[in-house]
Amino acid sequence: MKNIATALVKAQKSFGPALKSSTNPHFKSRYADLSSCVEAVMGALNDNGIALVQKSYDCENGVMIETIFVHESGEILECGILHFPASKADPQGHMSALTYARRGSLMAACGIAPEDDDGNAASRPKLDVEVALKGIKEAKDIETLKSQFNAAYKMFKGDTAAFEKLNDAKESRKTELMGDK
Repeated sequence: MKNIATALVKAQKSFGPALKSSTNPHFKSRYADLSSCVEAVMGALNDNGIALVQKSYDCENGVMIETIFVHESGEILECGILHFPASKADPQGHMSALTYARRGSLMAACGIAPEDDDGNAASRPKLDVEVALKGIKEAKDIETLKSQFNAAYKMFKGDTAAFEKLNDAKESRKTELMGDK
């Protein structure tokens, strides 16, 4: 493992960020797609004699992927199998899960993250967003609405998808409250 370990350390020094170059039209947010993640690491891996292989495994309810590094010396580093469930049992659902799994496995194996990723959105329970939305939707007056929204904004700062939901709820409730007067 000496050759591949040494080469991987050298490669990691040259990894770039996974650029958020794609847009999710549903959430109107930017994200690092699979090609951005591959582009961030492939040159540095190859320059250090490392080939990137992503092996898939049979799975009925989704996809399982393992990122493997193969060094020109013949040494191999297997990074563990990652499972992603398919949202639908059709080709589109499985291809979507495959893309997510490949991207997630590659990012984990290489230790990279999307540019400017605060890392908190993924670890935040969805319940917190729902609680914040409920507080906004049930505000009895404009001052309470402002207070609820400001508190939620601070809690979810950096989470574009959550912010858009919270902002939409605030605008909707503001319209309702203004119509009551």
